[in-house]
Amino acid sequence: MRLTVLGCAGSFPGPESPCSAYLVEAQGFRLLVDFGSGSLSTLQRYAGLHAPDAILLTHLHCDHILDAASYVVVRRYAPDGPYPPLPVYAPPGAPDRLATAYGQDDGSVEDVYQFYGLRPGTFPIGPFTVTVDRVNHPVETYGVRLEHEGRVLCYSSDTAPCDALLRLAQDADVFLCEASYLDGMDNPPDLHLTGREAGETATKAGVGRLLLTHLVVAWGSEANTVAAAAGAYTGPLEVVRAGASYEV
Repeated sequence: MRLTVLGCAGSFPGPESPCSAYLVEAQGFRLLVDFGSGSLSTLQRYAGLHAPDAILLTHLHCDHILDAASYVVVRRYAPDGPYPPLPVYAPPGAPDRLATAYGQDDGSVEDVYQFYGLRPGTFPIGPFTVTVDRVNHPVETYGVRLEHEGRVLCYSSDTAPCDALLRLAQDADVFLCEASYLDGMDNPPDLHLTGREAGETATKAGVGRLLLTHLVVAWGSEANTVAAAAGAYTGPLEVVRAGASYEV
């Protein structure tokens, strides 16, 4: 598998990155995991306007879905379009949420997207074996485990510590994990992970590599986040950047 980071800023776009969006490729199939604010730009820069073969939206907060509304124009009104409906795996409510964000008069974007409701379990998307489970966030949110030819990529989405995340991340080769806050900041319960908590989860799950994402850089310190994670996890770790790619 190959992971390309299209966006990694937490909660709102940062000065150097759009919000969460990650392209995962295997056998020529491209799965876009989340499609946050601003990431349609980097999709074109690092992959291509029509690169995704399917989309998985982990939850319906704007910083993880909003450019899926803008993408309606790309597929519906392209000069060589309209394009056939693109598979979208998302929590219930996604069709109405995206239609409302787009401003669709008839209340539907289902000419653009074919929706599949997420629920805990394992299922195929293209060449990937996908496992999702509910994690600890105020809205219905799914952590994601992607497996292909014996390799494992886990993505935390947005979550506070929870057993479901530990199960999804168990023995993953790469753990793409949010680290929104620092210890001592005003981090409400059941919302986000700190750098320390991301490191602790990686250690408990026995992952091979920790990639930190979803830092809210305007409110925190990247250096302190990395130091906190490294204090709890001794394996290789780094903060991801928009445009970075990783072999899993």
